[in-house]
Amino acid sequence: MTNVRVRYAPSPTGAPHIGNLRTALFNWLWAKHNAGKFILRVEDTDQAREVDNGLELIIESLRFLGMDWDEGPDIGGAYGPYHQSERLALYKKYAAELIAKDAAYFCYCTPEELAQMRKEQEARGEPTRYDRRCRYLTTEQRAEREAKGLPRVVRLAVPLEGSTTLPDFIHGDITIPNADVDDQVLLKSDGFPTYHMAVVVDDHLMEITHVMRGDEWISSFPKHILLYNAFGWTPPQFGHMPVVLGADKKKLSKRHGATSITQFRDEGYLVEALVNFMALLGWAYDGERELFSRAELIQAFTLDHIHSSPAVLDRAKLDWMNGHYIRALKTDELAERLLPFLTRAGIEADLATVQKIAPLVQERIKRLDEIAPLVDFIFADEIQYDPKLLFGNKMNAAESLNALRNAGEVLDHFASFDDEHALEQALRAVSEKLNLKPAQFFGILRVAVTGKMVTPPLVGTIKVMGKDKVMRRVEKALRLLEGE
Repeated sequence: MTNVRVRYAPSPTGAPHIGNLRTALFNWLWAKHNAGKFILRVEDTDQAREVDNGLELIIESLRFLGMDWDEGPDIGGAYGPYHQSERLALYKKYAAELIAKDAAYFCYCTPEELAQMRKEQEARGEPTRYDRRCRYLTTEQRAEREAKGLPRVVRLAVPLEGSTTLPDFIHGDITIPNADVDDQVLLKSDGFPTYHMAVVVDDHLMEITHVMRGDEWISSFPKHILLYNAFGWTPPQFGHMPVVLGADKKKLSKRHGATSITQFRDEGYLVEALVNFMALLGWAYDGERELFSRAELIQAFTLDHIHSSPAVLDRAKLDWMNGHYIRALKTDELAERLLPFLTRAGIEADLATVQKIAPLVQERIKRLDEIAPLVDFIFADEIQYDPKLLFGNKMNAAESLNALRNAGEVLDHFASFDDEHALEQALRAVSEKLNLKPAQFFGILRVAVTGKMVTPPLVGTIKVMGKDKVMRRVEKALRLLEGE
C-alpha cells in the first residue's frame, strides 16, 4: 500500500501497559512495512485523569522499545498540533457544523437531572442511557435556556431507525442497530471534546488511513461511523484487535504482576524479546514460527494475520524467549546490560569484571535481574554462611576438612588461575585420589569460595575471583571446619 498513515494516541494517565503498547507496535509495524508514517498523538482532553509525568512515561516506553515516530508533540509535523488540548477550536468548529446539519444538538440537562433519569430507568429495568429530552425541545424552549445562560453540551443525534455497519479487517462486517446507540456527548460544557468527537476529527484531519485499536471500542464504532457520514468524510480502515488476557484468561491487570513496559524492562527483559513477544500477542506469521528479529517482523507483518480471539500473556513463554535473546548477545554487550542490574542491587561492580562473568552466566539466566544473587559473592569482601554447608554429601566434618585441605593445596600450587583446564584437571585428580565423587569434592570447595551451593561454573568463577580472594576464603573455611 502507499501513503499509509497510522497513529498511536494514548492518554497521559500513567505508564502504558503491555496491551496498550501492543496496539502501538502493530501500528508501527504496519507503517514500517509500507514505508508509511507513524504518528504519536496525545489524547489529553480528560485532564482530571492525567498524571504529571504521563507523557514522559509514554515516550520513555516507546523509545525503550525502539518505536520511532514521524510526527508528534515533541518533533512537530504538518498536521499538528499533536496535543488534543491544543486543538479545542477545531472541535468547537466541527461541533457547530454538526448542529447546523441537525446531526447534533445542544443538551442543557444538569448532572442532577441525568442522575434522576438513570435512577428511574433502573427502576423500570431499562438500559441507562440519555432519553433525548433535549433533542425534542422547541425553538422557544431552546431560546429560553440560552437566555438563562445554562451550561450545555453537544450531543450526537443518532438516527432513530436502521443500523450502522463497520467493515472491520479483523472481524469482518460488524452491524449494530441504531436503537442500541446512545446520543453520545461530543463536546462538554467546558469546551473539551469527548474521545468520540476528537478521535474522528483528528483522524480525518491527520489523514489516518488505518485505525487499529482494542476490541473494547467495538461498541463505540457506530458513533464514529455516524460522525464520518454526517461530515461527508471517508472513514479510515478499521481493525479491532483482541484483548490481552492474563494466564487465568481474565483481563490483564496489576494482579498479574508487571503490566507496564518499564516494569518488564526493570525486571530484566530485553527489548528484543519484548518486541518479539508483543508481536505474537494476537498476530502470527504461520502459527509455528515464534522468533523474529525487528527487521523480520517489519517484513512479515500484514493485517490479515491478526487474530480475532483474545491473546494470553504467557510469562513462561516470555521467559523462554528472553533467555534465547540473552544467549544470542555477544558477551561484552551482555556485560553492559548486566552492569546496571548489579549497581541497582547495591553491588560495586566494574565492567571489566562483569565482562569476565558474562560467559559464565549467559546460559543460566532468563532475566537480567537474576544476575545479582548469582554473583554477588564475587564482589563481596567477606561472605557469611552456615559452616555445616561445608559438609560434603554423606561426609562428616573431618572428611570434609581433609578434602578442602587437599583442594587448597592444589589451588595454592598455581601461581594464577588463568589456565582453567589445567586447574580443573588438577582438582579432579585430587577428587579421584580421595575416592570422592566430583559433586562431593567440588561442592565443598564451592561453598568455601562462594558461600553458596549453586553458582556459575566453579572453576571459571575461581578464575574471575583471583587467587588472593579465593585462598583467603579457603583458609576461613578450613578454620570453620576445624571448629566443627
